[in-house]
Amino acid sequence: MHHMGWGSYIRFDDSEPRPNIDRATLKRVLSYASSYKIEMGVVLVTIVVISILTVVPPLLMKGLIDTAIPDKNLTLVTLLGLGMVAVPLINGIVGVVQRRATAGMGEGVIFDLRGELYDHLQGMSLGFFTNTKTGELMSRLNNDVVGAQQAVTGTFVSLVANILGAATVLAVMFGLEWRLTLLAVAMLPLFIFLARRVGKLLGEVARSQMDASAAMNAHMQETLSVSGSMLVKLFGRNDDERSRFSGNAGTVRDLGIRRAMIGRWFFVGIGIVSALGTAAVFWVGSVMVINDIITVGTIVALSAYLGQLYGLLSGLSNARVEFETALVSFERVFEVIDLPHDIEEAADPITLDRVHGKVELSDVWFRYSDSSQGLQAVKRYGWRGVTEVDDPDSRMSSDGWTLKGVTLAAEPGQLVALVGPSGAGKTTTTYLVPRLYDASEGTVTIDGYDVRTLSFDTVAAAVGVVTQEPYLFHDTIANNIRYAKPQATDEEIRDAARIANIDEFIMGLPLGYDTKVGERGYRLSGGEKQRVAIARVLLKDPRILILDEATSHLDAANEAMIQEALKRVMEGRTSLVIAHRLSTILAADEIFVIDHGEVVESGTHEELRAKGGLYAGLYETQFADSRVRAAVDVDHG
Repeated sequence: MHHMGWGSYIRFDDSEPRPNIDRATLKRVLSYASSYKIEMGVVLVTIVVISILTVVPPLLMKGLIDTAIPDKNLTLVTLLGLGMVAVPLINGIVGVVQRRATAGMGEGVIFDLRGELYDHLQGMSLGFFTNTKTGELMSRLNNDVVGAQQAVTGTFVSLVANILGAATVLAVMFGLEWRLTLLAVAMLPLFIFLARRVGKLLGEVARSQMDASAAMNAHMQETLSVSGSMLVKLFGRNDDERSRFSGNAGTVRDLGIRRAMIGRWFFVGIGIVSALGTAAVFWVGSVMVINDIITVGTIVALSAYLGQLYGLLSGLSNARVEFETALVSFERVFEVIDLPHDIEEAADPITLDRVHGKVELSDVWFRYSDSSQGLQAVKRYGWRGVTEVDDPDSRMSSDGWTLKGVTLAAEPGQLVALVGPSGAGKTTTTYLVPRLYDASEGTVTIDGYDVRTLSFDTVAAAVGVVTQEPYLFHDTIANNIRYAKPQATDEEIRDAARIANIDEFIMGLPLGYDTKVGERGYRLSGGEKQRVAIARVLLKDPRILILDEATSHLDAANEAMIQEALKRVMEGRTSLVIAHRLSTILAADEIFVIDHGEVVESGTHEELRAKGGLYAGLYETQFADSRVRAAVDVDHG
């Protein structure tokens, strides 16, 4: 019965050598570009035209020196001069067309990639997000995708342009003087050697820089969020966080400097190699001119071509370097896209038009190591056998199971209360019904259908959840409530708010329903947020309501208003409530007492009190005095 999640066997080993260019990655990148065949065609045609145009000026110069000037032919001189102006003009226009096509292709590929990445991340389970820093995700969606974009619009195009350009120049050079061309080409191995060495180095630095940048983003995200900044301020840790940030940013800076210096030394090397080649051609060429083997025009044209050729070769060497760096960006994006979804919709899901609301858990076992490992552990290369991962959730028993053989049922319209000590597994139990997690063993059913066979939409429509800490978007109160039903009218929103006992409060605000709630709802108190969340769930009108009644932090007035709202909300629905109030427990049709991930007792309040077991003890210590107090102070589980 001991499962091991996919996160358990993905591991990265730095010691493993990696191929410089991963063919599978390259093939995959090109598969994205294949949707933009017209743009690719335009780019290729423009590259060919520019390559041909580039070899024209040296030939015009040769004609000027060898023919037009010795023959004193002014007409030819004028024509050749006009040709020199026409070439860059046409080149410029073709270049504009090329830029439009590359931008269309590059931006399009990135749009597709970003969309796929976002969709894939949306499909990840809750376990993935509890184990992944938001900043790391932002880094993949922004920095790495932009890196990939530069690869498509810049690197790939310059690679093809440099190859075609070099081939055209070489062909013309061989036509002019094959012996000198061979001498120039003799320098090629030096170019290749330099490019290989530098490419490998820069690829490693780029990868490190991206990792460091992601760490810096994650730190910023954590400490500059509302909760994070509050924590830093309350504990007076500003200096520590500043130095931590400086450390991360310093690493990014140092790696950036290293990357720039490697690049600069590379160009110094390329310059020396080019100079050696040019000097050799000039010397041998001059000897040939003196011996009347070739003309002066030929050597002038060849020297111009040499500049072009070495420029293209150095561009080609550099393109390889950039190419390897660019592939790292794609790899980091593909790493995320390749993460398996641990909660997937069935291949042929069942859609229920009408849900009655019967909920049943049968012999359910669950452990958090079955859910996803965070992004920071994911690498596609260097897998090493099977290793257990650290368990991301502390809410579990010593043997690793959070839930152990939980069986419980709620009939349509029933109110079922879950009670038990903190950390007993109550919250986890409720998370299995809307499929925030899937059971490791056993089944969770709605109206007799295993939730894993139902469509996501059916489950989402059937189950409404009000969590202990309701989350609100940085938007208006109206839009936060409307999130449950985008097409809802203003009147429907107000009706839901009235039932949730929050309409009067909202109408008392200067902007009413158009009031912005602030980041994560920080402008509202806990009780107000809870009532907005209740209104939101009401608008959705689910048949099954799951509720974490954590109200120990509310004042008596808020408590009473929420209690009244919940009584209205639960009417006629199947309600699964993590109960903290005696009133809920007394009203429950059935109470399930959970301890250490197991249902240890069940029955009504009176039956359980009479048993004298765990519930009776909890009642005496935690519930009894709530007849005096408004709130029951029991932590969520």
